Amino acid sequence: MAPKYSDPLYQEAHEEAFSKPLVAKIKTVLPPDVSQEDFASALEKIVAALGNDAVFTGDGLKDYVDPYEIPEAGHERSVPSAAACPSSVSDIQAVLKIVNEYKIPVWTFSRGKNLGYGGPAPRVPGSIALDLHRINKIIEVNEKFSYAVVEPGVTFGDLYEYCAKHKLKVWPSTASLGWGSVIGNALDRGLGFIPTGVHHENIAGMEVVLANGDVVRTGQFAMSNSPSSHTTKLTFGPTIDGLFLQSNLGIVTKMGINLTPQPQAYMACSFDVPEFEHIETIVDVFGELRRNGTLPYMVYVFYIAEWATMFGKHSDWWKGEGPIPDWRLKEMQKDLDAGIWTVKFGLYGPTEIIKAQFNEVERVVAKKAPDGRLRQTLFAGEDGNLLEATAVSPLYGGVRVGVPSMWNIPMVNYYNRRDDSVGAHGAYSPIVPLDGKTVLEWAKTAKGICAEQGFDFLCDFFMHDRYAIFVTMLCFDKTSPEQRTGVDKVFRNLFREGSKRGFAKYRAHINHMDLNADLFDFNNHAYRRFVEKLKESLDPNGILSPGKMGIWPERLKWLRTNSQVAKM
Repeated sequence: MAPKYSDPLYQEAHEEAFSKPLVAKIKTVLPPDVSQEDFASALEKIVAALGNDAVFTGDGLKDYVDPYEIPEAGHERSVPSAAACPSSVSDIQAVLKIVNEYKIPVWTFSRGKNLGYGGPAPRVPGSIALDLHRINKIIEVNEKFSYAVVEPGVTFGDLYEYCAKHKLKVWPSTASLGWGSVIGNALDRGLGFIPTGVHHENIAGMEVVLANGDVVRTGQFAMSNSPSSHTTKLTFGPTIDGLFLQSNLGIVTKMGINLTPQPQAYMACSFDVPEFEHIETIVDVFGELRRNGTLPYMVYVFYIAEWATMFGKHSDWWKGEGPIPDWRLKEMQKDLDAGIWTVKFGLYGPTEIIKAQFNEVERVVAKKAPDGRLRQTLFAGEDGNLLEATAVSPLYGGVRVGVPSMWNIPMVNYYNRRDDSVGAHGAYSPIVPLDGKTVLEWAKTAKGICAEQGFDFLCDFFMHDRYAIFVTMLCFDKTSPEQRTGVDKVFRNLFREGSKRGFAKYRAHINHMDLNADLFDFNNHAYRRFVEKLKESLDPNGILSPGKMGIWPERLKWLRTNSQVAKM
């Protein structure tokens, strides 16, 4: 198989992630209700359409399973029957024509790096993995209006390198890991750290291939000659862009996305507190600053134990059994020069405006959060010129100035103790209202649930203006049966307790999609019934990613299982 990445750093990380399965042999799985004869015939036609080098089966599917799956044996695995790698819209249309004929489902993804949520593995075993990484053109980067138009295979690293090479006065946002797809991350409501870091809110104009091969464009992009195709979300009539976020109603092949204009200055700011209960103060004080516009962009908060994963493994920080005790966490605050909770945020724009913003933050914090420590470091362009992202020290910059990296990949190996250990992770990531007492109560509950199974509380949360996405990372050594069992119990207990409080995950692992979708129960699940009516109209053969986010086509609803819900 040809390398998936031109950047050797990303390719090495990819191979590391997918090279250590506990079960090396991938069992052959046919698509549901498809005979071996029909499957072979369909595959022959797909090979004829795309070429031998674009279709994979058998051992060639090692890159199309969930590398963090628990367990890998003893249950029906989420493995594809084959993988197809189109290189154009016409290739996609050719594949869709064939799979519609044989009613073979495809599982579509851009780069397959949504690890912890299933990666490239299909919700329905036996689906054909439709891998879009070869459709990877940067179609346009508009410097004046600060937007890019990209295809699914374009990574955060690709877009950054393009802008840097052409000396464009824009900063693309990047997620935590640079190997991900710009489109794939935005469609799954992923996040970055700079002003345009809420990626799905910065989409402007999509091109989408529907199940029948028809191509539709959204917004002003639906006009063949609009100069505003990617400058606005405004359209005429219903806005349909949202139908293609976290959905299986179409395949997005082009997308306009806003970039951050290169600023004159950037101020790296942090605030940390010494006690666990101070999370309440953080949420209420910084929540108010988010809502009143003093802090117009994302505020990121992390717990000391998660920060420690960047600098050592669990066994480096604690030699005893169970989670790191609170007294040791106190010592680690000094070791890491951090609080028990640390807030990170950036200010971007003209130097004097940034200074005024920080002065207001300083005034409010001194009054309402005197127990914390507020710090800042200002970086500005020389002689009033714009600031180069590379001029910012990596200690303060990196993803916070749009420079992609693989900075937090060590986290996955946090519980590895032996040379043959294999690190993995999952997550429980609900949406929580930005209320201090609510967040404190949830943090205490989540920490206790992790401790019951011997795990550290590894968490962070992203503060929007009215809500937070509260991520509890579930790292484990997948060679350890005890940890595999324990981390599954942690997830289920977090899910149960979160659901009692009316929380739902903002995205879900393929094994938990129906579980999470079942929470949206108003009027006998009217939302799900509505979306599935659209599904039936747009995709009557149910070929596009059946089961994704709990959305099922009529002919495959027998695959929807309520067993996970019943167990809760």
